Parts: sequence; C-alpha cells; structure tokens
Amino acid sequence: MCGIVGYVGSQAPSSRPLEVALNGLKRLEYRGYDSAGIALVTPGAEHVMSTKKAGKLVNLTAELEAHPLPEATASIGHTRWATHGAPNDLNAHPHLADGGRLAVIHNGIVENFAALRLELAADGVTFLSETDTEVAAHLLAKELAAAGDLTEAMRRTAVRLEGTFTLLAVHADRPDTVVGARHDSPLVVGLGEGENFLGSDVAAFIAFTREALELGQDQIATITPDAVSVIDFDGTTVEPRRFTVDWDADAAEKGGFASFMDKEIHDQPQAVGDTLLGRTDLEGRLVLDDLRIDEAVLRTVDKIVVIACGTAAYAGHVAKYAIEHWCRIPVEVELAHEFRYRDPVVNEKTLVVAITQSGETMDTLMAVRHAREQGAKVISIVNTHGSTIPRESDAVLYTHAGPEIAVASTKAFLSQITAAYLLGLYLAQLRGNMFPDEIAKIYDELRDMPGKIQEVIDRGGRVREIARWMADTSSVLFLGRHVGFPVAMEGALKLKELAYIHAEGFAAGELKHGPIALIEPGQPVFVIVPSPRGRYSLHSKVISNIQEIRARGARTLVIAEDGDEAVLPFADEVFWVPQAPTLLSPLLTVVPLQIFACELATARGLDVDQPRNLAKSVTVE
Repeated sequence: MCGIVGYVGSQAPSSRPLEVALNGLKRLEYRGYDSAGIALVTPGAEHVMSTKKAGKLVNLTAELEAHPLPEATASIGHTRWATHGAPNDLNAHPHLADGGRLAVIHNGIVENFAALRLELAADGVTFLSETDTEVAAHLLAKELAAAGDLTEAMRRTAVRLEGTFTLLAVHADRPDTVVGARHDSPLVVGLGEGENFLGSDVAAFIAFTREALELGQDQIATITPDAVSVIDFDGTTVEPRRFTVDWDADAAEKGGFASFMDKEIHDQPQAVGDTLLGRTDLEGRLVLDDLRIDEAVLRTVDKIVVIACGTAAYAGHVAKYAIEHWCRIPVEVELAHEFRYRDPVVNEKTLVVAITQSGETMDTLMAVRHAREQGAKVISIVNTHGSTIPRESDAVLYTHAGPEIAVASTKAFLSQITAAYLLGLYLAQLRGNMFPDEIAKIYDELRDMPGKIQEVIDRGGRVREIARWMADTSSVLFLGRHVGFPVAMEGALKLKELAYIHAEGFAAGELKHGPIALIEPGQPVFVIVPSPRGRYSLHSKVISNIQEIRARGARTLVIAEDGDEAVLPFADEVFWVPQAPTLLSPLLTVVPLQIFACELATARGLDVDQPRNLAKSVTVE
C-alpha cells in the first residue's frame, strides 16, 4: 500500500543516496501518493537528516530543491497511502526517534499500536503524529537502547508488533547500514557493486540493478555497502533466494505487468485480505473501530439505503443480498446522482451507506449531505484516507485496496464488497440476528476468499485466449441471477469502459420479457451460473436460460463453480471458479470478466489504464 526504498553505498558522502531514493519513490508512487519523505545519514552527523511533504512526490522534490540536504552514505524513502492519521506533513514518513538519531518508515498496519502507544507514553515518550509508524519508531528506539545493535533491536521490535508491516530503519551511529523487517508485507533486496538496496518491490531499484534477493515471511535484512545478511524473527540465519529481474525499468511502476489494470487484478487477493485484517477482537467478535455511531442508534435502524455510482453501485447491489439475508433489514440501492433529486424517504431511522473508492465523488458527496440533512446516519465505505466523504459522514469503514491507478476499478470493487460484508455481519451481530458461531463461520469463509481469488487468477489463461479471439466482437451480453445479476452488470460495464463496444448486463429471468430479442446466431453471452448447492432452485432456472439462448444461436460463455457438470452440455466455454458460499461468490465470478475485458481491450490496441473520456475520480456533478 505504501512504497519504500532503502540504499547504502560508498563511505564517501555523495548525492547518490538521494538520487536512488527519489528515483525509487517515483517508480513506487503508484503504491501511494498521500505524502512522501526521505531520511539521509552522513558519517559524523549527530542526527538523521529528513524531509517530508504531504501530497505527491513533486511536493517533496520541490522542498528539496528549495532546501537541499547534505550529501550522505545511506537513505530511506517513503511514499504513503494513509491508514493511521490524515495525509499531512506531520503524519508523513519517515518518523524520528532517539532524539532524531533514528528514522523509520513503514508499509502496512500495526494493529496493536494503541496498546504499545500507552506503554511508551508511560515511559515518557511524546508523540508528534497520529500514526502507528511513530509508535514502531519509538519502540525500536527503546529496544535499541537495551540491545545496542540495530538488527537485534529490529528483531525484538518485530516480534512485538501485530498486523502487517515492513519496516526500514537507519541510525546516525550506523551511516553504513539500513535494516528492514518483513511480516505480511513485501520487501526485496537489490544487489549492487559496492552498494545495496531495499524496496517494497524491485521497481524501487530496477534503474540500478536487476539482481535481487527474495525475502520470506518474518525475516530481517541488514544491508551495508558490501554485504547483505538475513535472519528470521527467531534470530536464525537465513539464505534467501536470489533472482534476476527480467523486465526493464520502464515497466517497473507496474511491477512487470503490461498495465496497471492487469497488476491490480493480480493485487486482488491481497486487497481483500487486507480489508479483512484486524476486524475481530480477542473473543472473535467483529470490531469496526471507525463506526462512531452509537450502537443504540444502529439497533433501531429500519431501512438501509446504499448510494454509489458506477462500479461502486454494483458493489452495493451485491451488499443488498447479503445484508438483507443476514440482518433482515430492507436495503435499497440508489444511484447517488439520482438520490437527492427524487425526494427520497429517509429519516433518523435510516442508515445510508455511501460507497466510493476515491471519497471525492461529487454525486455521492452531495447525496451524503442530503441524507444527513434529512436526519439519516451515514456510513461511508472508502478506499482513500483523508478524503471528503468520510470527513462528512457519521462513520467510515475503510477498505485497504491500496492505490488503484487504472480508471476501471477492479481491486477496489472487491474490497468494497468485502467491506460491505463486514458491515452486514457487524449489524447482524449488534442486532442479534445471527448466533456468534454463524457469524464466525462466515468470517472464516471470507478469510478463505483471497486464496480462492488467486486460484481464479491463476486459471485465467483460457479467458485471455478467448478474449483475444473475440477482439473484433461488436456486442457482448451478460446474464446472472441473484448475486450473479450485479456481477453481470459489472462485467458489461468493464467491457464498455475498456473496449468501447456494446455490452449489457441483464437479470437472466428478464430474458423472456424482452432482451431475448437481441439473441442472434453467434451472439456472445456470458452467463454467471449460481451454485447447484444453493437452497434455491435458481441453478436449474439459469440452465434453462442457457438452453433458451443457445437454441437461438448464442455462443455461451459460462462461469460455473468447480464440479458443476450440469452446465457442460449447454456451454461453448466454461470458466471454472472454486466452490464458495452463494453470497460470497461475486468475489470469484467477477474476476474472469475483469480479465476478459482487460485482455480484449488490449488485443484491440486500446489503453486499458486510461480509457477515453473517463477519469478516476469524478469530482463534478
């Protein structure tokens, strides 16, 4: 979610540490652009030298041009996607401790930072920021005072932290050393001649070396100009795998993928996993800390209205099925730009859920304001910290998809659905609609979804082949029922956004009420087939729908769960997904449609990251 880079080189101070840091941050800015900062270490200096600025990297470079830093031998740099604390200068990384002699940067979330902060405050530590990272910095300083060695202090710190993190640290007393620790967050080592590198991915140093070491889970790397040593969190020496990067610097920002969208499709298992992270207490109960609405108010809610636009609205449609089933509260899904113009019926017993990736969508913002004027409470599901909509909502549930660069949403969509599931389960827990073991079972099934999403991505080869073969297609239809219906609409939207061809998503039951007139020989139709294990008879009904369109010449492209052999006689192509509970299945069934749209548009020679006429965040009505 954040971008980090570390460097150590010649013992003679030079401009290279700053050059490497800024080059790496430029290539990592796709990972976060809420703020950026660097720290430099020079032999003989009493303190680490640091500069950081809110906003994009250009703000940091301007500050460095206005107030240059001395030459150095080592550097760390950070580009931030905010989690704890607003994206401002104070909360930007690096964070300093030990009287300014120690600098730390961090990628991830320290879940137990509140308890650690209390412990350190009791020791007399004064905190300057709202971040979990500053807590880690002061904890590292405390352990360094006890251990006397930066690597051992990092090890002692790492075993005390809970959550996901990569930490990089430098100290004024060790101008020839950078130490990094990795737990559930990426970190790689770059190998140079008389210099070495650390980065959240190889993009951080690809301009300087293609030789790298792959760090494993719970490992600590210590780099000096001429050596790299790696230990695990138990202190045991580790020999990491060495590899050579086989793509050039131009592709580095996309992590070696052809497009940001392709990369973000591959990011989805982590995005869903990160959104689920830290949502339970020691007893296993759901805890959504950012929901600041009084529990008594939430218990009296008699209607939920989801407001959103585009892909986020389809996430809301998926949420409707789950929340109504789990909570027995009626849920309406409204396009935000229509909501306030039709005199909606909302009051103090209405809970409005606003879904937006950017947190700045003007249509949704105006709908939020209108809802609050009518007395409704508003919870926003947002991916961008510090944005306007969460500030103007009564509560916020942040997703943790990380920066999404491609205009067409993929990982943010799955994270929004996941966050909506969490909200539904939390309300069911709060209102007593479900037993604790039922909620725990669904939460455990949710935690299995990242692995299953990865399976779907790994099986994507055939989807790509079909997409390339269909590059000249002028129209594609999508059919689904129940939670498959919003998936069908999202699949159609992706194709319209990226390939600029006619695409429509329909509820399969509507076929005979009009849309079947569109079917002619050769018409491609994607069909999202519900699980045969469901308690409803929808599976057989959708099989009948496939028969109806195939009888009229349609080319049927079927998405079905593993083992559903009933679809085979009626499908021209089957794209299999792992078995999953019906309400959670959209997290899987939408992925082949994302891959299809991305690959078909690429085959047509189109820019999948920046489709024509579209912007990532719509800030006008």
